[in-house]
Amino acid sequence: MIEALKSDDIVNKVGGRFKLAVLVQKRLVDVTFGAPLLVERGNRTLMEAVIQEVLEGKITLEIPERKRAAAPKAAPAEKEAAEEEAD
Repeated sequence: MIEALKSDDIVNKVGGRFKLAVLVQKRLVDVTFGAPLLVERGNRTLMEAVIQEVLEGKITLEIPERKRAAAPKAAPAEKEAAEEEAD
């Protein structure tokens, strides 16, 4: 097992276990499809190298701000029926 994952330091650094899992998975996909590693791999597995990137602060998870959900608009027939009821 990867020693860095036994401690909560890496979890707290990223902001939680879910965020850590998402970050590692996205980075593994990127590296698998050709993105260069930001740390020396040496004799580490790809997963260990990605965890080292997280520990060194070389990668972070950026979550875009959620847009406020717009209220669903009524269909024209429903809108007309609602206006007639209001009158």
